[in-house]
Amino acid sequence: MNKILSTSLTAALSIMPAVALAEAPAPEGPGAMFNILFFGGFILIFYFLMWRPQSKRAKEHKELMGGLSKGDEVIMNGGIAGRITRVKDDFVVLEVADNVEIKVQKVAVAGALPKGTLKEI
Repeated sequence: MNKILSTSLTAALSIMPAVALAEAPAPEGPGAMFNILFFGGFILIFYFLMWRPQSKRAKEHKELMGGLSKGDEVIMNGGIAGRITRVKDDFVVLEVADNVEIKVQKVAVAGALPKGTLKEI
């Protein structure tokens, strides 16, 4: 009797995992197409919100540095405003007050001011 009970218990336990797996199919995740569209959307967001505006600003600053000439009124990144008296390859000389000139790098120029701005300050 003990041997029959042991054999039937072993047989019942051996088919239990197969029955359990057959009853509940595994849920499917999002398809490959969804993942591709999600990744493509992420790239578009990155392009339009970060990369494109930054490259546009860099292009405008490069044009500003290339267009600097004697007599232009500019403002520096640190807030110093002055009139350009000399332009060299990488540097400009600014007159910030009467007979006071400073040499600064072109890349430090933040923007050009309209003519006559320094007289109003």
